[in-house]
Amino acid sequence: MVGKIAFVLAAVVVCLPGTAAPAAAEPVPPVMAALGDSISAGFNACGWYVSCTSRSWAAGDHPSVNSHYLRLLGYGQAVKGHNLNFAVPGSTSADLAAQARKAVAADAAYVTVLIGAQDACVSTEARMTPVPSFRDRIDRALAVLAPSGAKVFVASIPDVKRLWRIGKDNVVARSFWALGHICPAMLARAASSAKKDQARRDRVRERVQDYNEQLAQACAAYGPACRYDGGAVFAFPFTLDHVSKWDYFHPNADGQRALARVTFERGFTWDRAPLAPETTPDPRALAR
Repeated sequence: MVGKIAFVLAAVVVCLPGTAAPAAAEPVPPVMAALGDSISAGFNACGWYVSCTSRSWAAGDHPSVNSHYLRLLGYGQAVKGHNLNFAVPGSTSADLAAQARKAVAADAAYVTVLIGAQDACVSTEARMTPVPSFRDRIDRALAVLAPSGAKVFVASIPDVKRLWRIGKDNVVARSFWALGHICPAMLARAASSAKKDQARRDRVRERVQDYNEQLAQACAAYGPACRYDGGAVFAFPFTLDHVSKWDYFHPNADGQRALARVTFERGFTWDRAPLAPETTPDPRALAR
């Protein structure tokens, strides 16, 4: 009964005059840019240890991924051919400001950011980027973008402990992690159930959660022109089917498609261009 009353009261509040109105639709940006690390670069999404920017969840142009860029094309053609990707594999938060400067120089009106996995995926737990340093670097990058008026979408960092959980019993995955020295802070001694290894994994996961909290706060400080995904990427229940079989770490094309879907629906509301051709695909249909 208490739950029902609370639900009714919440519904009444939503309907009261003066409550927050839905966000106004934004015009389709003429230029968009993806910033970040190997995930946004589409690393290992179509080839052996190469960046596959066409499969990027953000700025890719391959139909199999249905990226932010392709979804924006569903609203209008203003952005056609202007999907830039400045993400670089191996980048950390320290590299974000330089990427932001490239986006500003290219007149990007919409920028996606996914950064931080490499701040945690280091050789040892002790080498992870301190949280205050991480926040300072994010603030510096957003300060570069702010004068341009760019709309910014910030994605949360994936849950790397979930990767360990779904792959720890797979001998092939463990072999790739060990031989490739992939994210040792989390994935070293992946088969171990020793308390010290369990505690280490928990601490690395907590650091990623701390980074995500700072991303949310930094986006809020940027103002109404920034959207954070609310932790959607971190919470996404990905499986090994979403991961490249060349390293069992990076998203494959299916993983990139999932990233595009869960992030786009938590971003801006875009206004369909009035002169868009009638044959333009409906982005809501593409998202399904």
